[in-house]
Amino acid sequence: MEVKWQEPIEVASGEAFRGPWRMNESDFRYVDDPTVAVTADGGVGVAWVDQARQDVFFQFYGPDGAERFENPVNVSRSPQIFSWLPRLAIAPDDPDRIFILWQEIVFSGGSHGGEIFFAHSADGGKSFTPPLNLSNTIAGAGKGRLTRDFWHNGSLDIALGPEGNLYTAWTEYEGALRLSRSVDAGESFSEPLLISGTERIPARAPSLAVGPEGSVHLAWTVGEDRSGNIHFATSIDHGLSFGEPRTVAPGSGHAEGPKIVADEEGTVHLVYAESPTGPLERYHIRYTRLSSGEENFEEPRTIAEATGRWQSVNFPGLSTAGGSLYVIWELFPEPVSYPVGLGFTFSQNGGRTFAPPEEIPGSIDPAHGSGGGRQGLLMKKIAANQEGAIAVVHSTFRTNERSSIWLIRGEAARR
Repeated sequence: MEVKWQEPIEVASGEAFRGPWRMNESDFRYVDDPTVAVTADGGVGVAWVDQARQDVFFQFYGPDGAERFENPVNVSRSPQIFSWLPRLAIAPDDPDRIFILWQEIVFSGGSHGGEIFFAHSADGGKSFTPPLNLSNTIAGAGKGRLTRDFWHNGSLDIALGPEGNLYTAWTEYEGALRLSRSVDAGESFSEPLLISGTERIPARAPSLAVGPEGSVHLAWTVGEDRSGNIHFATSIDHGLSFGEPRTVAPGSGHAEGPKIVADEEGTVHLVYAESPTGPLERYHIRYTRLSSGEENFEEPRTIAEATGRWQSVNFPGLSTAGGSLYVIWELFPEPVSYPVGLGFTFSQNGGRTFAPPEEIPGSIDPAHGSGGGRQGLLMKKIAANQEGAIAVVHSTFRTNERSSIWLIRGEAARR
């Protein structure tokens, strides 16, 4: 199998100015925070944030690459409050049903602003329901704390179950990991369920996946721990309760940014970044899987390393379809820096072997400056369908000149 990549499409653009933090009065003028979903026929939905307008926007591209809307659709509609780092899901049996989750920087009385908001569309993204606050907390929802003084926003996720249930998860600055579900296609959501996390060891970077039989899987990492590991829990009653969390591949290094998917056989695939020497150091990308019917994950193995001009590879993304796995990650010229492009590999045998890592064509261009992620790098930037259509999104930032959101489409062609 080989992947043929198309020329990048510029989805949105803006200025590239980021002034000092002044809560919702900050002078931020740039586009960032893209996320993506793919339909069965190869259509692509993209959501992102325009910081100057302080809102989440949506655009849909047909299989031919044509835009559905003359102007992007405003999803969040809260121009006085920053809206950040959305997640996107499209119903596989009805592509007109689109679901978007994001972090709204509402200051509700706690030390950190953040609430989790949700909206959905039943007309292919032409219009969205009024935003619904799922968290209603003063604990700083959507923040994934690494230390007291360092965190990433966008610590949240959304997943669809085969029965149509919606599952949402997020963490709070104060440490808790919570899950809320909808059994009526997003019209209402359950009271958030506490899964894990404490003030001392805060949960961070949740990732959701739902198996073909409806089991709900949740993975996350933790902050305030130089040897923080990946944690994992499963619900067999459609998100009403979860089993005791367990640690995946405990070690002395720091695990970051887990992503999980469940394939058609019920196997759970997990990718994450690991730094042997602790947080904010040199990371590599690791992979493991929990086969259907097995008790434990396989021994993890490294599928991408920091080599050559890349001093670190971190914040992976993962998608599965048609028996194949597709993995991306951010490429860093220095361990603590903004990324400048995306790496990629794939497996066509369920994770037993992976192709040699490569750089995604069009994701690295010095003329566009560095990558985005100014509010954090916890994003969901890859999606694929059963026919081998792949969609990757990326943001770029050239200071005081131009910021952009890019869509890069690929096709997995079997030889």
